[in-house]
Amino acid sequence: MKAVTWQGVGDMRVERVPDPELVNPRDAIIKITSTAICGSDLHPYDGKVPSMMKGDVMGHEFMGVVEEVGPSVKHLKRGDRVVVPFGIACGNCWYCRNDLWSQCDNSNPNAALVEASTGGFSPSGLFGYSHLYGGYAGGQAEYARVPFADVGPLKIESDIADEKVLFLTDIFPTGYQAAEACGIKPGDVVAVWGCGPVGLFAIQSAYLLGAERVIAVDRFPDRLAKARDLCKAEVVNYEEIDDPINFVLKDMTGGRGPDHVIDAVGMEAHGTGIYDQVDRFKQFTKVQLDRATALREAIMACAKGGTVSIPGVYIGFIDKFPMGAAFAKGLTFKMGQTNTQKYLKPLLDMIEGGKIDPSQIITHRVPIDKAPEMYRTFRDKKDGCIKVVLKP
Repeated sequence: MKAVTWQGVGDMRVERVPDPELVNPRDAIIKITSTAICGSDLHPYDGKVPSMMKGDVMGHEFMGVVEEVGPSVKHLKRGDRVVVPFGIACGNCWYCRNDLWSQCDNSNPNAALVEASTGGFSPSGLFGYSHLYGGYAGGQAEYARVPFADVGPLKIESDIADEKVLFLTDIFPTGYQAAEACGIKPGDVVAVWGCGPVGLFAIQSAYLLGAERVIAVDRFPDRLAKARDLCKAEVVNYEEIDDPINFVLKDMTGGRGPDHVIDAVGMEAHGTGIYDQVDRFKQFTKVQLDRATALREAIMACAKGGTVSIPGVYIGFIDKFPMGAAFAKGLTFKMGQTNTQKYLKPLLDMIEGGKIDPSQIITHRVPIDKAPEMYRTFRDKKDGCIKVVLKP
């Protein structure tokens, strides 16, 4: 089959690889009808995620039609149409039973690698996201093996278009969970750093949850336009302001700052100050793995007693973390991989009920053979690229 494979930093190739096969009774094989390039895919593309191996199949946002199921998968059959959550979860451990699907204890066979590298515990396995998270082949391909298919995939019963439900696999639940984590009350003001796909869904979700105002922070005019015109956010281009962003946001909120802040950027944040230059040097020399400009700004801008929600991906240690400001203001931090399975059905109901149309963020639709050039376009923010859908 055809698949998008990682061949090294900045080197994606579409190659022929062996078709997947059932390995476990709880597996399913999915013939993929739509897949996408996620902002998180850019981290291994740029060489920022350890343990990638030459030939690894990329991609964790995919859906399709069931081709084959193992004997333990009773609720799916050949021909069923499904979306597949990007995090792999067993459904049986304490974390899964408590809706903490992204913390599954049983789906990452390489959990010891994560525990050793972070000094903590391992999250769930992930499709197409390095051997640190299980080494599972991803979904930017013609077929994919889906472990724990008896609890993961959501069956799509209607004839709704792929593009309207594809992002249930990751970025819509990720944006929604980020907004939900804020505990938004009517009248609240939310600020979102990053107007990529997750940021756009976080903005829309904040409004769905009752926010009165949402302020979007970015530097790319195309993204800011999407945040303003599609999502109805107030927008700030941080490259066009003279004062630090936290001063600007305080001015926009009567001196209080936003009630809640969302960092939808993560480990490769850009900035304009000395911290950005220091972060880039430290990341380049491997002194630290993450550039945390957006997170620092969000913490400094947030109102007292507010929430800092972090859907943006971080994988290592961060220098110059403003813990004093966070402590003094009594901030609450919420973060982590998305518990996608928790949100699949409720968000599908919103889509089918016409409350939101996720397909509106798509800017590029291309055959899978063009994936390598679209990785470059997406990373470099060329051609107004916000979201790429690939067709195998």
